Amino acid sequence: MKSYIISENRDSFLGMKLAGIQGIYVRDTADIEKAFKGALKNPEIGIIYLTEKAYLKIEDLVLESKRKNLFPLITVIPDRYGYERQQGVITQYIKESVGL
Repeated sequence: MKSYIISENRDSFLGMKLAGIQGIYVRDTADIEKAFKGALKNPEIGIIYLTEKAYLKIEDLVLESKRKNLFPLITVIPDRYGYERQQGVITQYIKESVGL
């Protein structure tokens, strides 16, 4: 299984690429949505990483996908500046992971 990153932050994208993780650097919402849907359809991808800003642009689509599909694992990571939503990040992550 492969990991895949969808990032709107160039530094985060390049860092993950240097770590051997394939992905795409995109800026606008339509491109982020297209990349996410494409990654969901790829049976080789086991983990999809979304930077927080990319996630916030397609949050409803991501949450719907998490509820409907057990696979791949979808996780949100901070960019180089950290999380925008500091309060309750771990609690929110756990709730999203189990579909609450």
